[in-house]
Amino acid sequence: MKGMRAIFQVVILVLVALPSIAMADLRLASWNIQNLGWANQKDYSALALIASQFDFIAVQEVMTAEGIYRLRDTLEQATDAEWGVLYSDALGRSTYREKYAFIWREDSAEYVGGALTYIDDSDRFAREPFSAVFRSRGTGQHFLAANVHITYGNRVADRVAEVEALRHYWDWLAQVMPEYERERILFGDFNLQPHHDGWSAMRAVAEPLITEGATTLSTHDRRYANLYDHIWVPLDHTLPLGDAGILQFPVILSEVTGVYWDHEKARSHVSDHAPVYVLFEGSELRNPVVARLVEQAGARCVDLNKASVADLTTLPHIGEARAAEIESGRPWASVADLNRVRGIGAGRLQDIKESGQACVHP
Repeated sequence: MKGMRAIFQVVILVLVALPSIAMADLRLASWNIQNLGWANQKDYSALALIASQFDFIAVQEVMTAEGIYRLRDTLEQATDAEWGVLYSDALGRSTYREKYAFIWREDSAEYVGGALTYIDDSDRFAREPFSAVFRSRGTGQHFLAANVHITYGNRVADRVAEVEALRHYWDWLAQVMPEYERERILFGDFNLQPHHDGWSAMRAVAEPLITEGATTLSTHDRRYANLYDHIWVPLDHTLPLGDAGILQFPVILSEVTGVYWDHEKARSHVSDHAPVYVLFEGSELRNPVVARLVEQAGARCVDLNKASVADLTTLPHIGEARAAEIESGRPWASVADLNRVRGIGAGRLQDIKESGQACVHP
């Protein structure tokens, strides 16, 4: 076991040490690291391998300070760089309580100040959002990072109520820190798809950067179930945003370590959520190996706006007639819009999303 751990640490060092592309500015991510800090057999070397691809991460489901510090220490050993940590108090209405955390490479980003937990006078949130201001050391770009984990609840209505309350929180951020009104970024696990009607109030003032794909690891290997993890920015933002996407980490761990990580192992020892990310202009994913794997994953999708009828029929529940209807219905704005195709109801649409095979490119 000690020998395997040493080999894994060497793999991380090699991955991080490989030449990086366009190191000019930040790579920001949001990641629900399931129950970080509990005695749950977390593989911190695997966590660090994935986290090291970014310069700044908003983390949800931090259960103990020891968990985030252990991740910090493992990252520092793997990257030979200093990492900063900032976390909230434990938040929650019951005995189950979580912390929010931000973790960042000190040579790339710095904490400016203004750490705030939302003053939720109306008790809208089970876990009040947490925010702080950071700055890129490369360009001086400031951003106000907000972090939230929407309650899963017993019903979808429980989640919708909190998502609707996010508009109050969004406006509150602008009031308490008006100098960053156009530089706000909301990271989180929202337990609600970005196309849901519950987002209507937020959509009037903000937009999600990732609208296709899925982020929760299905129990079926290499399939993903829901797009619950998002990144939101103001409609009139002044942030230098580049590409955004989902890092499907089991594939990366398998490729880099040479050991196959199926979803059962990934869910047990890393997380049941994949991180989402956005790159500032001038940046690409920190390592070319990871960038290549992400590009290959995108290339394998069936693009509703470009695929042939034959390729469209490889999607679940899509025969030649529905494929022809998809072709004639172009352009498609999102995979969710396939509910306009005859015979594709909520269940079949969910199967198509879960397959991870469909995508929409402009």
